[in-house]
Amino acid sequence: MAMRRILMTSLLLAGWSVTAEAAPAQDALLPAAVIFATSTGYWEDDGNAPNVERAPTGAESVANPEEEGTQRHGYYKLFAVRQPDRTSKVYLQQIAQTETGPAIASTIELQEFSDLKPYVTDIRPENSNGIIKQPGLFATVYLKTDPAAEPDGWTVLIDEFGDITVEKATN
Repeated sequence: MAMRRILMTSLLLAGWSVTAEAAPAQDALLPAAVIFATSTGYWEDDGNAPNVERAPTGAESVANPEEEGTQRHGYYKLFAVRQPDRTSKVYLQQIAQTETGPAIASTIELQEFSDLKPYVTDIRPENSNGIIKQPGLFATVYLKTDPAAEPDGWTVLIDEFGDITVEKATN
């Protein structure tokens, strides 16, 4: 009887491992190159305001043009994407809250970070209470310009008018 249990257990485990290996790989929900991300802040407009854009423009807009002139609102997403040389690029997105769920309104690269060729070590929102109801964004990006150095904090601030400021943290 004990031998039978061992045989059945062995066959069962062998079948599971073959099944696990034969299972098709699923598409990744989030690309592996995205190393840090935070969703925070709040924005709203009357539908006629331009999406967040900055010079040099690398904005990718996927907002629905049929929604022009209608009230829009949403939140910001700040994320770092690891590059082949192990440095990172930092992007800012406006995420619109729509009836069908969140939709990307705009995406820009924050050139201030790209110029530094940083090694991003963390991104944190001002607080962890979720999306705030006051316009703007405040987040801190922790980075190194030398892999052996200690990380520095850099703030990303969007005021109530939509103006973006990126600067080294002062505290």
